Amino acid sequence: MNKEAIILLNMGGPNNLSEVEMFLKNMFNDPNILTMKSGAMRKFVATMITFFRTESSQEIYRQLGGKSPIVGHTEKLVEALQEAMPEVYIDYVMRYTPPFAPEVIEKLKDKEIEKVFLIPLYPQYSTTTTKSSLEDFEEAFHDSGLDAILLEKKHYYELPKYNDAVIERIVEGLQGDKAEDYHLIFSAHGLPQKIVDAGDPYQRHVERHVELLKQKIEDKGIHFKNIVLAYQSKVGPMAWLKPSLETMLEKTRNEDVLIYPIAFTIDNSETDFELGVEYKEIAQELGFKKYKVAPCVNNHPLFVEALQELYIKMKM
Repeated sequence: MNKEAIILLNMGGPNNLSEVEMFLKNMFNDPNILTMKSGAMRKFVATMITFFRTESSQEIYRQLGGKSPIVGHTEKLVEALQEAMPEVYIDYVMRYTPPFAPEVIEKLKDKEIEKVFLIPLYPQYSTTTTKSSLEDFEEAFHDSGLDAILLEKKHYYELPKYNDAVIERIVEGLQGDKAEDYHLIFSAHGLPQKIVDAGDPYQRHVERHVELLKQKIEDKGIHFKNIVLAYQSKVGPMAWLKPSLETMLEKTRNEDVLIYPIAFTIDNSETDFELGVEYKEIAQELGFKKYKVAPCVNNHPLFVEALQELYIKMKM
């Protein structure tokens, strides 16, 4: 094994029910999530949100088997990538739950790693995800004294093999049905409009990604009734990106619909519970005949190949 490492970065998720409070506390104390200038105000608001959400969030994870699915899927991706690249050390770090950056960096020091390739598991760039994860790792890295070179990738939604993996998951999500019978909705995790207005490129990246996938789907001879973009996960009274997924479902009622979570590479509570349970209930109330959610790429072989290619490009 050489002295290089690939570290995959993700937001994390509770490994057990006792970590739910930690997850919420760390997330809402992140200045990239709650963007108010006052640290004291952020801490107060984060404490209130954590207090009021912990119990209901624990119930969600209880229904998901007592932990976030993001953990197991990420571990399987690391295993697949390590098997494909035995000459490079592969690991992962989470932003809000273990394993945290300092712990992972200590392993890099033990292995005398000289070059670290950071690849966030967010295909599009956002200050709330990519920037937050990279900054968190960079801070721990500089505090650690590890003498290594850091190379970072900010986004990769345009990678052909990654998008091939996405389309294979979409077809998988049809479960043998014909695409012609379905509306395909790309559902992206929403953001408050004020974050986008402040310069966050996430919306532009998502819209561009949808256009790339539309073209690729057409080139492959797959024909849906319609392909649209919507945003999920809105909370609070402030304006968020539109159209909302609920609004899009209302416009598409009484039809067959397939949802693909375009903002995630790894399945998590937002895909398995929010899309798979909560929005499914909304669809049933609206009279949908069929409502399906396609899986994220997770450890799909083509995604593994895409990450290998990304590493090679980062070395150039």
